[in-house]
Amino acid sequence: MPLSEEEQRILSQIEQQFYESDPAFSQRVSQTTLYRHAVRRVVLSVGLLIAGLAFLVATLQVHFAVAFVGFLIMLVAAFVIEKNLRAMGKAGLEQVSANLRTGRRGPSGPTPD
Repeated sequence: MPLSEEEQRILSQIEQQFYESDPAFSQRVSQTTLYRHAVRRVVLSVGLLIAGLAFLVATLQVHFAVAFVGFLIMLVAAFVIEKNLRAMGKAGLEQVSANLRTGRRGPSGPTPD
């Protein structure tokens, strides 16, 4: 159901007050995308995957059971990557890749109607 003109006016006033009351917070909120959290977790999981691989290779000389812990670390990281990529979906991946191409981290402020 579309908003009435009065409801749109009230919503615009609330939005304007939000941007005026705390500009730093409103800028942080406006720059945050829905996919930023998932991308951050994917990046951290890739780092964990690489660390698990390094641990696996380094501990293969010690004992295969210790090296298996590195494999488990890699497995958990792969599952986290897969889960977050699925959560982002195709639209999220397209938005992230578009932001990476343009070098943007999100909108710079309130968007006009």
